[in-house]
Amino acid sequence: MQTLRNKVQLIGNLGNAPEIKNTSNGTKLARFSIATNEVYRNAKGEKVKETTWHNLIAWGKVADVVEKYLEKGSEVAVEGKLISRSYTDKTGIKKYISEVEVNELLMLGGKANS
Repeated sequence: MQTLRNKVQLIGNLGNAPEIKNTSNGTKLARFSIATNEVYRNAKGEKVKETTWHNLIAWGKVADVVEKYLEKGSEVAVEGKLISRSYTDKTGIKKYISEVEVNELLMLGGKANS
């Protein structure tokens, strides 16, 4: 059960083309976001679709795959861990961010239907 303590699995579609950077030590970093959708019926019986956006990062070989094959609308399944970090913006305000650090990625098909 130790490996299940911080594990995230998501299936969704990319909102934009991935942003690719190379760090000063030569490691590749990919940043991208995916949307997941949940459909349910509310108390009135109406169908409701909720979309949630998730920020993801990938390093090294996974980032290579992201750069080469993924584009806006691509459907993917990802597995990774949730990481949280903070930084100080240009105005001196401390900001907090949570991201999924992807360690496995599976391309599921074409682009999302509009």
